[in-house]
Amino acid sequence: MPTISSNKPYRVGRSRTGLGLFATKPIKKGDKIIRYFGPLLDSKKKDEDAIENKYLFELTNRWTIDGSIRENLARYINHACRPNAESDVRPRKRKVFIRAIKNIEPGDEINYDYGTDYFKAYLKPIGCKCDACEKKRKKKRAEARAERLRLKEKAERKAQRKAEKLAAESAKAKEKAAPKVKPNGAKANGKLNGKHLNGHSYMKAAGKKGVASKRGGARALYA
Repeated sequence: MPTISSNKPYRVGRSRTGLGLFATKPIKKGDKIIRYFGPLLDSKKKDEDAIENKYLFELTNRWTIDGSIRENLARYINHACRPNAESDVRPRKRKVFIRAIKNIEPGDEINYDYGTDYFKAYLKPIGCKCDACEKKRKKKRAEARAERLRLKEKAERKAQRKAEKLAAESAKAKEKAAPKVKPNGAKANGKLNGKHLNGHSYMKAAGKKGVASKRGGARALYA
């Protein structure tokens, strides 16, 4: 790895995506951080136009910087959808500088937006891993977990209500199917025994016996 002078406000270090460039000193908004440099490729030359790598920085339709050389420490700067720096392109001078667009604190990773074409070609297929996109993914995962939990609780409440309804219907069916217990002293036809023993029906029978006794000359059994 290239040696970095101690007076530079950055260092190469481990990042979420591999290697990245990190601030070692406070960098103020508007400060020029580092130059992006390398051999110039001429698109009019077939052999140079055929060169392909992830570190090509297009200046104009003709000129492109090949930033893949080791000395170009700016190539370690990663993409971010919400960056703290930007590329300051100077086509006439054929130079590119990375400039801070926010105050950057020591330890912060330096990043800039690579642009739509690079994003679609290299980052979108694998998923952008910048802080902003990572926060979006975490938020979506949290929302998905909350939705799964909500649906689970809803299903459990529905199952509980169904179980309670079935239990109530079962208890009602058992109560309806159970034999009815008749009151003590009642006959199957619903008449009380007392009506037969002391009521009109008994007296009528006794009267008939008395008439028969008189006809036969005998005394009545009952007064």
